[in-house]
Amino acid sequence: MRQQFAPVARRTALALAAASAAVALADPAPVKLEPVVITATRSEAAGFDLPASIDRLDGDALRAGRAQVNLSEGLGGVPGLLARDRQNYAQDVQISVRGFGARASFGIRGVRVYVDDIPATLPDGQGQITNVEIGTVGRVEVLRGPFSALYGNSSGGVISIYSETPVGPPRLDASISFGSDGLRRLAASSSGKAGGFAYTLGASRFETDGYRQHSQTERRLGNARLSWKLGSDTQLTLVANNVELPEAQDPLGLTRVQWQADPRGVDPSALSFNTRKTMKQAQGGLVLEHGIDDANSLRVMVYQGHRTTTQFQSIPVATQAAALHPGGVIDLSRDYEGADIRWRWKGATGSLVAGIAADELREHRVGYQNFIGSTLGVQGALRRDETNRVSNADPYLQAQWQPTPSWLISAGVRRSKVDFRSADAYITRTNPDDSGSASYAATLPVLGLSYAVDERLRAYVTAGRGFETPTLNELAYRASGGTGLNFALQASLSRSVEVGLKTRPWDGTEFTLALFQTGTTNEIVTQTNVGGRATYQNAGATRRRGLEASGSLQISPTLQAQLAATWLDARYRDSFLTCTATPCAAANQQVNATNRIPGIARTAVYGALTWQPIGGWRLGAEARSLSKVYVNDLNSDAAPGFATLAAYAGYQLSLGAWDVGALLRVDNLANRRYAGSVIVNDGNSRFFEPAPGRSWLASANVSYRF
Repeated sequence: MRQQFAPVARRTALALAAASAAVALADPAPVKLEPVVITATRSEAAGFDLPASIDRLDGDALRAGRAQVNLSEGLGGVPGLLARDRQNYAQDVQISVRGFGARASFGIRGVRVYVDDIPATLPDGQGQITNVEIGTVGRVEVLRGPFSALYGNSSGGVISIYSETPVGPPRLDASISFGSDGLRRLAASSSGKAGGFAYTLGASRFETDGYRQHSQTERRLGNARLSWKLGSDTQLTLVANNVELPEAQDPLGLTRVQWQADPRGVDPSALSFNTRKTMKQAQGGLVLEHGIDDANSLRVMVYQGHRTTTQFQSIPVATQAAALHPGGVIDLSRDYEGADIRWRWKGATGSLVAGIAADELREHRVGYQNFIGSTLGVQGALRRDETNRVSNADPYLQAQWQPTPSWLISAGVRRSKVDFRSADAYITRTNPDDSGSASYAATLPVLGLSYAVDERLRAYVTAGRGFETPTLNELAYRASGGTGLNFALQASLSRSVEVGLKTRPWDGTEFTLALFQTGTTNEIVTQTNVGGRATYQNAGATRRRGLEASGSLQISPTLQAQLAATWLDARYRDSFLTCTATPCAAANQQVNATNRIPGIARTAVYGALTWQPIGGWRLGAEARSLSKVYVNDLNSDAAPGFATLAAYAGYQLSLGAWDVGALLRVDNLANRRYAGSVIVNDGNSRFFEPAPGRSWLASANVSYRF
């Protein structure tokens, strides 16, 4: 793999240098503007004034002192959000917001993700974040609480990632990183602006041998954002990105006994079946923004993408012998597309946004046995073949009114309807036609009120209704063993209320406090998890209530402190039965009404201190603490709580048009042994995904300004 770095580096550098050289004229130096957010209101607004919990992270802060491999590295300072690096690139980063998304065994669900306004969450609510090139991120906005419902099939929150918008002369950047367990990352980016044209380009290649056995990975990323001013009132933006995972080995989880014996080890089935995943995704979109007059504007976004995934699992041969079992190899081909058309009116004391968002997913799902004769880990006989479609067309309306300088009223409503259709092509004498369809719909209102006590203090209250459908993966299997979709599964509905305070006691300092409660009916929970297959059911009610606090303190022009703390009590309110052993008729176990929802830490604390002058030495330290996390609905086991400390030192030097820098970082300084993440309700009791011990990272970067 190392020998392949050189030609990739040369091709990437030449392409980015050519793009930089193409911009002949440069604009004046950028002017620093007051930070704004757009996720909560769909128009630029100061997050401090809004009746919502929303955090903005600038790209430079996201990258500072970090490996820039996973978005989870820089999200620790967002209260209510839990982002966990699984050390398993076959399963993606684990992200939950206020407890929503915690049950996802892979990818992201229950939280909507957008990259340059293009959904990274499909219409069924399943998303991923692997297509984010951190080197070109301009900012990340994280919206939590009731207002996230205005984005449709999402109950927990919204994560919006935006590429940087160049405002200065062309710039070319390159970096290289090495670290523990064979970590290698090569990246290059370029950005610039001249006249009405601006561009941001980025590419990276990441490789690792993995902390654990059988966890080697290679990932390639490319991202482009081009924008043109078409007159004084019109702008067109083109966004394109590509991600490839040629092969990511899957080490699976470990049982408690395995984890305590050897945290670097793997279950023998991972080796015998060579569990692994390959993935390719390419997508693109266009955004047209036009100012009709001083008050009215129109925005049109269209996008299209294609994603293929092949995953080899460790399903035992005997289990796959059952007549209706869909096999141990999943082969997916997905095409998705959509549009969002939005009109906005803005007056002296208010604004109004009206639009419609439509998305469609076409999935061809094929299943094979993962053996041929006595040879394991190879594609065998066909056991499943179906075409699934998911679509939605959601109108929405959002308004703001400021009747007095002290009061701000924000309100919105969205009508969300998600349709599922499945056409079964694998029909045999023992496997009947499992075609079918289902529809889920809900009206989602939100109302928020903010009061400016004075120029440095805001108090707010917000309430709303959320909606979460099953994903295709949660519908994929039936408890009866059939291969068709489980159309008996219903959507869950939630009602949330939040009160909060935001204060800026002095310049450069901001503190926030939010108290919230969310009650959910028809919560989607595990029904069975046997033989490598999970099926789902609707339980009764759940309740999530919590307290979030954060603070950012500019101690001096070069020294900054950051704090974030979360207390979250998430429990089932009704009991239900679940099964993780056969036969389920005799092995059903009751989940008690007071049990905690698994995968959720009751407390999480993050603190960081950074010293970062314009040039020369820069230092930083981060501390994280997480309470124990239950691994299943029965609350029969838990990953212990832990606390870790990381530190980094870097040096940045400017030499005319050149900037060069170097970084050394050490994570888990005390070499703690802990579970970085858990696999909720795993049927083989392989709940634990160990985190690395003490690890290091060294990187160097160079930048040239034309």
